[in-house]
Amino acid sequence: MALLASACSSSSASGSSDARGGAIVAVGAENEYANVIQQVGGKYVQASAIMSNPNTDPHTFEASASVGRLVSAAQLVVQNGVGYDTFMTTIENAAPSSSRKVIVVQNLLGLPDSTPNPHLWYKPGTMPAVANAIAADLAALQPAHASYFKANAAAFIGSLTAWNNAIAAFKAKYPNTPVATTEPVADYMLQAAGADNLTPWAFQADIMNGTDPSARDVAIERGLFTQHKVKAFLYNQQVTDSQTESFITLAHANGIPVVGVYETMPVPGYDYQSRMLAEIQDLQKAVANKVSTEHL
Repeated sequence: MALLASACSSSSASGSSDARGGAIVAVGAENEYANVIQQVGGKYVQASAIMSNPNTDPHTFEASASVGRLVSAAQLVVQNGVGYDTFMTTIENAAPSSSRKVIVVQNLLGLPDSTPNPHLWYKPGTMPAVANAIAADLAALQPAHASYFKANAAAFIGSLTAWNNAIAAFKAKYPNTPVATTEPVADYMLQAAGADNLTPWAFQADIMNGTDPSARDVAIERGLFTQHKVKAFLYNQQVTDSQTESFITLAHANGIPVVGVYETMPVPGYDYQSRMLAEIQDLQKAVANKVSTEHL
């Protein structure tokens, strides 16, 4: 489904570089990145998100003409890469600008195109690198405010301490906790937390790519619940179908707590750091108290 930019913007975008009295016009392909742009840029930036609708599958997103205009007008763009938001590069190539700053997170992290899991914002090391890169590019666009951007990036990185501490605490208290997933949305966070994802990778990749998993992998996944091999089941809250729903029902029937995770950040009510903290806390509640949290 093609979405209009006006329906998925984190702040209204005028499409001009003199919006809000000279504010830098910036775009995050995903609203996680737009949120960090705004936190780093503060009063000198107007950041908009292309993908933020929690009811849309980002993997099947199609950019509209209005999205193209929004990206073309941006002075700073942050996009994920790893094949997740290739429409951004298409738009940028169609409207080239020598002054536009583009941060491709995949490249920033030095990841190859073959990286199997594109959900880079769940990796604890991603956003500190992104925040610093944003601060540097904003400083290049507005040198007079360089110290402001640098201080905001440092403050943002410091605010991730609660999330990192919660991950470390989970890893220490519940090492090698077996879990199941539908697709690899939160896999980077699960790895950081020391959890053991027993769902076959082929199953996760098939669900992520919208193809039917093999009968063998479906049987393995079902067995994780019926044989009580896992302590929690994490599923992509934004992308469900009859098969996903059947696994949710099976997990509940076998007393396995269910946790919903998200590709785009639920708004309003969250910024990046509070959203990520809530998700690790939901995992902790599932493992420690068998509490399901399907919605943030």
